[in-house]
Amino acid sequence: MNILNQKFQTPHQTAPFSQISNDMFLPAFEKAIEKARQEIDDITENTSPATFENTIAALDYSGQELDRISSIFFNLNSAETNDEIQSIAQKVSPLLSEFSNDITLNAKLFDRVKRVYFQKLELKLTAEEEMLLTKKYKGFARNGANLNETDKSKLRAIDKKLSQLKLKFGENVLAETNAFEMLIEDEKDLSGLPDGAKEAAKQLAESKNKTGWLFTLDYPSYIPFMTYADNRALRQQLSSAFGSKGFKGNSYDNQSNVLEIAQLRYERANLLGYDTHAKFVLEERMAQTPEKVNTFLNNLLTKAKPAAKTEFERLQDFAKDKDGITQLEKWDSAYYSEKLKQELFQLDDEQLKPYFKLENVVNGVFTIANKLYDLNFEKVDNIDTYHEDVETYLVTNTKGEFIAVFYADFFPREGKRNGAWMTSFKPQYKLDGKDSRPHISIVCNFTKPTKSKPSLLTFNEVTTLFHEFGHALHGMLANTVYPGLSGTSVYWDFVELPSQVLENWCYEKEALELFAKHYETNEVIPFDLITKIKESATFNEGMQTLRQISFGLLDMSWHNANPENIKDVKAHEMQAFINTNLYPDVKENCMSTAFSHIFQGGYSSGYYSYKWAEVLDADAFEYFKQEGIFNKDVANKFKNYILSQGGTQNPMDLYIKFRGQEPQPEALLKRAGLIQ
Repeated sequence: MNILNQKFQTPHQTAPFSQISNDMFLPAFEKAIEKARQEIDDITENTSPATFENTIAALDYSGQELDRISSIFFNLNSAETNDEIQSIAQKVSPLLSEFSNDITLNAKLFDRVKRVYFQKLELKLTAEEEMLLTKKYKGFARNGANLNETDKSKLRAIDKKLSQLKLKFGENVLAETNAFEMLIEDEKDLSGLPDGAKEAAKQLAESKNKTGWLFTLDYPSYIPFMTYADNRALRQQLSSAFGSKGFKGNSYDNQSNVLEIAQLRYERANLLGYDTHAKFVLEERMAQTPEKVNTFLNNLLTKAKPAAKTEFERLQDFAKDKDGITQLEKWDSAYYSEKLKQELFQLDDEQLKPYFKLENVVNGVFTIANKLYDLNFEKVDNIDTYHEDVETYLVTNTKGEFIAVFYADFFPREGKRNGAWMTSFKPQYKLDGKDSRPHISIVCNFTKPTKSKPSLLTFNEVTTLFHEFGHALHGMLANTVYPGLSGTSVYWDFVELPSQVLENWCYEKEALELFAKHYETNEVIPFDLITKIKESATFNEGMQTLRQISFGLLDMSWHNANPENIKDVKAHEMQAFINTNLYPDVKENCMSTAFSHIFQGGYSSGYYSYKWAEVLDADAFEYFKQEGIFNKDVANKFKNYILSQGGTQNPMDLYIKFRGQEPQPEALLKRAGLIQ
């Protein structure tokens, strides 16, 4: 029997990766879908009257085997993919989409859900049960259960097509990333680059039997080159390759995929009775409406734009004085920003990196989690992984009770998409009196150790690790009854609060001294460097804010109107960026064709949520700072009302329970240096 369809006989029932072969997935999915269908039939064929337990709870606990296989497979498709896995994904995605529609369009099932929903006032439900009931009912209504049969068929066709298009979009971006290489054979073209970046590039070239230094579009290769390389023409070459992903008119071109995804989402929303995809999405967000999101983004734009323009002019003048550059281009941004930052603060990443050895930063975030939330992390080697780079940890509390399994996957490789993310292989839930604990993973793309140096992180990578670990805490500390409300199963504009708030500890002396130690001397990071980190934290913040706002506005431009008249992806994008542009346009570049967050991930009509959550996190951290960044009372409130509650209550209610008030936007503007 297929191991994927059995209860895993492993420590804590972790995924037995080494025993799984790719050819097992498709039959395992088919069998699990069959089993999940049977579980749904058991609910609909039940002759007893519909109750919360026999309908709503039963529905939430159904399909666990399928969910488990899905999480294993799609995590591999992101972190360790290959042609075979991508081919399976193209076959599996329509099956899952069809099965999902079979549930939401199942009239008998919806009838039972409705019966419970419309008697909810008499049922004396807990807050969590009431939230689950509302979520299940809306899940049906928002996915077509109230449609007639003809429209249900249309919805099925749209969902099936969308699942395939989103996969294709992501595959194209990955293929474009992997297809580009810049081989440098003349050492003088490496001028300005730190030794670590040169060594990594040489090692990469050697691994591919090439002579010289090899640079790619993977972040640990791309970012140091764009930040430090003196050769402007090569920076332009790399920047243009990065900016033109999915926009070259070749077999990996994403323009038609973008147009079709936007159009299908619009048609889907209309079918369900919504004017636009954004209206459909935002109904289930803290922000609630597109108008509110646009007001939020435009208010921020008003505050950030004057600062951004001033910062840009300062950068332009600096580049002109330094190198006679009369027009600052996109490929100059990171380079001159870094040079100016060094001049203003006598601080650069190369100074800081020796204090941020990866292992020390990991131990630091573990120590902080221990001081705040009483968690212990023990590295173990008896848990199977999908790649030798992946580390595994057993997470317990101070009483020695098992809390979670934690996976950490830190380095780039060919089958792994760019960026950083948190995910889970198994959610937390309670069933039959037993608390089933979660398996949580973070995936990053940090510089690998070289022959002479360990993995040393830039400060930006340190904050990335803390960010993803904040999401991981949200998953690990989950304490809910139902899997559908557990961990990060919250509104998307609330999900970034735990991740973004944890980044704040990276700037605090009390926290930095726990882990920022020189990898050779073990000397704690000097106080003057800590001061400089804090002082430089708001450097070019206006420009950074403007950039994030521009992505949010681009997202809304695709999803808050009828896209049928958009024929030219690039022209549409130019219009969306009209109020946020600082740099001249590069005609070969296009953001949308590689904007995976909104066209492949779950951020469509939701990119604003990064900034929205920053308002929450700045306000939340203000509370920590008032009482002490390791204050147990505040930490317990954050754990009890935010980290453990998942989606069991309205997020604003949870936030007020933690903070005692609604979040104040001034905290963010003050932290960003945009107001005094």
